[in-house]
Amino acid sequence: MRCRWSRVVIERTNHMKCTVKLIWDNEAKVWFTRTNDIPGLCLEAESFDALIEDVRAAAPEMLILNCNYEGPVHLIFESVRVEVEAALVS
Repeated sequence: MRCRWSRVVIERTNHMKCTVKLIWDNEAKVWFTRTNDIPGLCLEAESFDALIEDVRAAAPEMLILNCNYEGPVHLIFESVRVEVEAALVS
């Protein structure tokens, strides 16, 4: 698997910055992840806070397994929640 980050960036900052989007699936009633920075990271949870904790635990492991990177990681979380209300029928 090819990693998106550059070793030059890591050498300058001494850590890796990874952005993870947390997206609400209104139909399934779960939060799930989407990221291009951490290969293999694909998680879902019923609560926002639970998903953040899961990402914090899994991200370093995924970076070791898929990118051979064992240094410090700064996680940047972005959240998206869109809900569509059905029209009321009288």
